[in-house]
Amino acid sequence: MNILLCPLSDGGYLYPALAAGRELRGRGHDVGVLARSSAGPLVAEAGLPCATAEDFGGHRAFSATWWGRTGAAQYRAVLRAARAVRADALVTSVLCNGALLAAETLDIPVVVVGLSVHLWDYRSGGDGEPSLGRTRESRTRDSRELHAAVREETGLSGRSSRWGDDPLPGDALLLRGTPELEYPGAELPDRVHHVGPLSWEPAPGPGEREAVEEHLARTGDRPVVYVHLGRFFGGRTLWPRLNEAFTGGPFRAVVEQGRSTDPAPAPDADILLVRKPWMGPLVDAADLVLANGTSAPVLSALLRGRPLVLSPNGSEQPLLTGACVRAGVAVRDPKTPSADLSALLEAAARDEGLRTRARALGDRLAAADGAARAADIVERVAQASAIPKENHEYAISRPR
Repeated sequence: MNILLCPLSDGGYLYPALAAGRELRGRGHDVGVLARSSAGPLVAEAGLPCATAEDFGGHRAFSATWWGRTGAAQYRAVLRAARAVRADALVTSVLCNGALLAAETLDIPVVVVGLSVHLWDYRSGGDGEPSLGRTRESRTRDSRELHAAVREETGLSGRSSRWGDDPLPGDALLLRGTPELEYPGAELPDRVHHVGPLSWEPAPGPGEREAVEEHLARTGDRPVVYVHLGRFFGGRTLWPRLNEAFTGGPFRAVVEQGRSTDPAPAPDADILLVRKPWMGPLVDAADLVLANGTSAPVLSALLRGRPLVLSPNGSEQPLLTGACVRAGVAVRDPKTPSADLSALLEAAARDEGLRTRARALGDRLAAADGAARAADIVERVAQASAIPKENHEYAISRPR
């Protein structure tokens, strides 16, 4: 089977897709990746061939920063790339409406690699779930409206979706968490499956890990907090509170800038600012993890048994934060003017119950073998969706 991976090229979306792709290639399938040019070295390290999105008209079409404005360009890029390699199936990520529509046009299956928890409406249950920033219904409605807008922009509004009024999961949506992170009593839609973390990341370059270790060795033996900053979505930056918490306090920090902008560590703060395409070794060096509540740092922390302090803003962040607090593996930063971040970190670091539960949940996540589960689903969906070659889009001419 010829499979084209076409997720967003940011690490939090690209890496899980690469994990699934590596497993599929190990099973004998032909697997290629469509990604922006800057992601080419990462794809090469994963051992997969990479087609450059810009060569197919996909400039900015695979960037999480631009995802809401480039759906049509993504559609055209995926369509061209899939035709070029005669793809039998697509694997994409959430937010990739263009890839979903390309799969419809080509009459080939598409599997969506999701986040840690389900973002949209449950099939049933979930009664009493707090809105956590916005309701699940509101998030689902807005996501479907954006998909419909891209459908119209690409000239496909007259063609009914093969998934009816629920196109967002594609033929299968893979969640990287566990059922215990969903709201109690909720049932997932039929096409949504928990597979596990889908862990893969590039290795540190020569001397990179050692440079971090040497810096930490020079700055004493106080515990280290790994801080991973995601998008702020218009919320307040954490930098003033980070500087206060890590200046003359009980902790040192390694801060991954991530997708945040305008880093502002104070000159006398015990902060090492980094920007790396990997985080595992940084989490290994830490006693606990402070993050906004995006999937990548949360899963990395749990897989290493590190408790979490979460300070969410928008998108999935409040939802995953709520799930981790319910599971007893995280505490939530109240983000009030009087909230003492240093005291919150101290309390979390001393909470042995929090740490024990984080280790236990991490062990369950690690045991899931997410790549194998994901590959099983891709193969099953592709077999169920197979169409005769004489009816295949590549074999006949249609107006587009």
